[in-house]
Amino acid sequence: MTMVRKLAFLLVYTTIVAEAPTLSAEPETEKASVELEEIIVTATRNRRSFGQQPTLVEVLNEEELNEKANMKPGDIRMLLNETTGIHIQQTSATSFNSSVRIQGLSGKYTQLLRDGMPMYGGLSSGLSLLQISPLDLQQVEVIKGANSTLYGGGAIAGLINLVTKKPGAQKEKSMLFNVTSAGGADASGYYSSRQGNWGTRIFGSYNQNSAYDPAENQFSAIPEFERLSFSPNIFYESSKREFSFGFNAVKEDRTGGDMDYIRGHRRHPAYFEQIETDRLSTQTEYISQLDSGKEFVFRNSINSYQQAINMMDYSFSGEQISSFSEAHIVGAAPRLDWVVGVNLWTENFEQKSIAAPLALDFNSQTAGVFAQGTFFFGEHWHIESGLRVDSSSELGNFVLPRASLLYSPSEKTSLRVGGGLGYKEPNPFGEEAEAIQYRGISPFETGELVAEESFGLNIDLSHGFDLADNATLSLNLLFFYTRVDNPLQLLDLGDSQYAYQQPDDFLDTKGVELSAIWRWNDFKYFFGYTHANVETHTAGEIKMVPLMPKDRVNNVFVYEREDDLRVGLEAYYYSRQRLADGSAARDYWIFGLMTEKIIRDGLSIFLNFENLSDTRQTRFGAIYKGSELNPIFSDIFAPLDGFIINGGIKVRL
Repeated sequence: MTMVRKLAFLLVYTTIVAEAPTLSAEPETEKASVELEEIIVTATRNRRSFGQQPTLVEVLNEEELNEKANMKPGDIRMLLNETTGIHIQQTSATSFNSSVRIQGLSGKYTQLLRDGMPMYGGLSSGLSLLQISPLDLQQVEVIKGANSTLYGGGAIAGLINLVTKKPGAQKEKSMLFNVTSAGGADASGYYSSRQGNWGTRIFGSYNQNSAYDPAENQFSAIPEFERLSFSPNIFYESSKREFSFGFNAVKEDRTGGDMDYIRGHRRHPAYFEQIETDRLSTQTEYISQLDSGKEFVFRNSINSYQQAINMMDYSFSGEQISSFSEAHIVGAAPRLDWVVGVNLWTENFEQKSIAAPLALDFNSQTAGVFAQGTFFFGEHWHIESGLRVDSSSELGNFVLPRASLLYSPSEKTSLRVGGGLGYKEPNPFGEEAEAIQYRGISPFETGELVAEESFGLNIDLSHGFDLADNATLSLNLLFFYTRVDNPLQLLDLGDSQYAYQQPDDFLDTKGVELSAIWRWNDFKYFFGYTHANVETHTAGEIKMVPLMPKDRVNNVFVYEREDDLRVGLEAYYYSRQRLADGSAARDYWIFGLMTEKIIRDGLSIFLNFENLSDTRQTRFGAIYKGSELNPIFSDIFAPLDGFIINGGIKVRL
């Protein structure tokens, strides 16, 4: 790994080097006003601000991303987990694999996009949250509920669009260094510049962690890992054309399990889980302003993901090649924005070192055509309606309508109602398969399974209040319901053999989200409550879905003195969760403290205390049964890493 470390620090160094003189930072108030004016939702394919969208879009801006990056600069788990209605579920006790659940539904029902293009699906979704850094992101857009028209049937629970930064008129050079009490270290660098019509963006990061065992049970709560990421991009922009091309590479080695084995004190036999991944992807976008005033957009991404898992008595390896291509035209009139387009998804997975018919090989192509219009009826009524038709090489055709209504009687009040259909093509890579390292899973048989088909409905009400002494309060109330017919499950057949089947009639989630933001001078308070009741239904039997807290509460209180100091207190509550064996886990709280001090323009230091109460599942009981050589790990319903301190420095030139 010595050569990797040298390359990493060389990468960070070259990323931040530039010839321009140091630029003074703009006042924070000016920055804030500009950001508010420039927040444009890209996931809906129109140029309207998020307040004018009939589809509810939650936008995490650059300021919020920077705050969360201080606590987890290496990945986006914390950023998403602290968003109302989103739950990050850890799926492996030793390797830290995690998935994102929106409104209680499994992670396979959420589409994860980068600049509007799907990049993390199938096999590559398992470690995606751990391998995405928030440090080159401009904003994150979250759409909850069915969004099939533009992004296909897979967005049953919703979608998360990671929007990366673009070069501005001024050069930007920044770097971040972070260390943790759990043996972690992060170093990253970002550089962007524009000269005439051409622009450049380069991001690089190096992240590593030693194996960490706070429970002293001889198993890693945080695995040993080392990851190197590199992402260069070029941009061209003229009065009528835009072009961008980007390349992203991630290489990671991750080893969890027996602490003595990881440290090199014990050889075989020992329980360990070693994962090697190589992720390569390209992104291309071309935009042309047509003479008619319309806009033509072409997008393409190609992704290669290789993963190898090695254990004491088992190994798994394979490569996934996927692609996404889309062409669409955007038009606008005084009372109508519209988009029509076509796209094509391809996905091919080949398992290595094993031959058919035992291999989990997977190959599919899906072509789609879509149209969507947003109608503006006067000042208060907006309606968005769309239709998609998909043709799957494996499952035939799907017709997916969707509609949303926005009623805004005043600038401070809005009501949204939306719903639509979706579907999910059966895929051998899900949370259940990932938890057993894809061992003993029977391949799909042609015609054996059908698509999971869904219907979803959201009702959202927002209102803002002006209080005394320049205080403001914003409230948002969201009701949701989603039903998925023929949900796919991985069933245990005994003797370490598993098969995908569809034993339940349907799965549904219903609940409510309440969000509140209070601001007064230098103080801000964020409150979020989520109630999600997720159940499977069969003939005469209803069961709660395991490992999903029915109730969650988020509290964040922040004091921020402009260009000087930021201090935040956090408290998160998780209610009891049903486990796979039918028992119930206990509820718990997690508390945190975050601080940042600005030394001068472009230089700040941060110190954070995560999980101050040291809430750990290993404090509630044993994390595994059996012997250390053949452990059977419990369902993970609470953190395993416990209390951690991290701190570092940020420099912006």
